[in-house]
Amino acid sequence: MSPWAILVSEVMLAQTPVARVVPVYESWLDRWPTAPALAAATVADALRAWGRLGYPRRAVRLHQAAAAITTQHAGQVPRSPAALRALPGIGEYTAAAVGSFAYGQRHLVLDTNVRRVLARVVLGQPGSSGSVSASERRDADRLAPTDPAQAVRWAAASMELGALVCTQRSPRCAHCPVVSGCRWHLDGHPDLGARPRLAQRWAGSDRQVRGLLLEALRREPGPVPGRALTGLWDEPDQRDRALAGLVTDGLVATVPGSDLFWLPGEEPGTGRSPRGQRSVHADHS
Repeated sequence: MSPWAILVSEVMLAQTPVARVVPVYESWLDRWPTAPALAAATVADALRAWGRLGYPRRAVRLHQAAAAITTQHAGQVPRSPAALRALPGIGEYTAAAVGSFAYGQRHLVLDTNVRRVLARVVLGQPGSSGSVSASERRDADRLAPTDPAQAVRWAAASMELGALVCTQRSPRCAHCPVVSGCRWHLDGHPDLGARPRLAQRWAGSDRQVRGLLLEALRREPGPVPGRALTGLWDEPDQRDRALAGLVTDGLVATVPGSDLFWLPGEEPGTGRSPRGQRSVHADHS
């Protein structure tokens, strides 16, 4: 896989199951096999290709990252961790994953699965929560091989171990290669299932309304009058709040005083970016 393909996969896989990502990922790379190819497209193209993958701000950020790679790095995904983190939408984890899997560098690639493995093996706890702590980094740094090539293998293996064996609810300890040294297993799996995460309510949520509005705009080749969106949700205040949020997040464009809305990068009637377009670029988080 090319560094660009790895970057795309890491962005798409954030908070999204592999099975949902694969078809979108494959069609995305068929269409935009390099960062300059995506940068030459519009944000609207990226949002339409993203479809219903979820968290569409990632599509905007990926488009912004492609533009930065094209203009600042001659079209090549940078090797430097600092340069990777400076790209729009690329945080510490994604930068570490790209540096490790694309360029064979030694990084601490601490996704949810790896953190769970470390919590169980090292601390005897069922899992981790919140942001990555300094102690987690120290434990990972102590366990990861110092040789870069071996560290890359360790990073990939620990991710697979957490995803396939040391799972959250039904760990397959009989198949675990490190079970004999796992404090959590030796202590009898304490607190397994404690403090279950409550699933975020979807039906009736602002996220559902935002999804309906964005899907309606994706279906149209040009601007959509605001009145055409009113029938999509029967709670006007919530609908207006969701639409305003999409504009603020840079996922929908309009101009002050207009009742027209469109995907960013498509000026009404021309396909060019409109002057005075209200949109806010996503941050690097």
